[in-house]
Amino acid sequence: MNIEYKLQVFEGPLDLLLHLIEKNKVDIYDIPIVIITEQYLDYVGQMQERNMDVMSEFLVMAATLIQIKSKMLLPREEKEEEEEDPREELVRRLLEYKMYKYAALELKDMELDASRNFYKKPTIPQQVTAYKEEIDPAELVDGMTLAMLNDIFKSIMRRQVDKIDPIRSKFGTIEKEEISIEDRMVQVREELRGLRGINFRTLLETQPTRMNIIITFMSILELMKVGAIAIRQEETFGEIMIDSLDELETGDEAAATEEDITGEKIV
Repeated sequence: MNIEYKLQVFEGPLDLLLHLIEKNKVDIYDIPIVIITEQYLDYVGQMQERNMDVMSEFLVMAATLIQIKSKMLLPREEKEEEEEDPREELVRRLLEYKMYKYAALELKDMELDASRNFYKKPTIPQQVTAYKEEIDPAELVDGMTLAMLNDIFKSIMRRQVDKIDPIRSKFGTIEKEEISIEDRMVQVREELRGLRGINFRTLLETQPTRMNIIITFMSILELMKVGAIAIRQEETFGEIMIDSLDELETGDEAAATEEDITGEKIV
């Protein structure tokens, strides 16, 4: 009665060698080449694989092991300088294969874990989709761009640097407490009240310090955002003017109030 057995399938000769090293519990840097070669040849002899491409890979490794074994068995002369270990190249290939094998196993585990995850489709609340800005920024700038405002801002900042005295500036300065953006917004609205517009460049140039220029510039952007002011440019490359929308709203409210009292609309 013949006993049938099935050999473990390996992905290649390096996989088989790595299995034999782990099975014998030997140091991969000090492989007992005689024992490993005998076990390797025994396995190759029991293989029933008929694919010549696969078999050729195992046979090439078998020949390599026999060559390494023969080099290690040959006696060495005492005067001969120390040669490289014939197992060094094999150890390097085994370490490289082991690293990629374990990396592949980690990626396989990650893929398995990812297949168990379920993701909810993105949904946007109705309140967010229905939201509309009360003021259209495009109407406030009236064809102007932030890049144009930024160019003027940078030119004013360069002039402030040019005004610095290279000698006196090293003596120290008396610093004044800077104003907040909220307070500066109130001041700008007061400055615009009763005027038919104010020059944007002039408003920045009249500021005493660089910090005041920055705060004023940011205050103007905030006022534009809330719809308290609007900017205009009479001609191409002309000066940018800032108009207050507070008085327009006040005038509309006064007209509406008088119309309610008299019952007639004043034209």
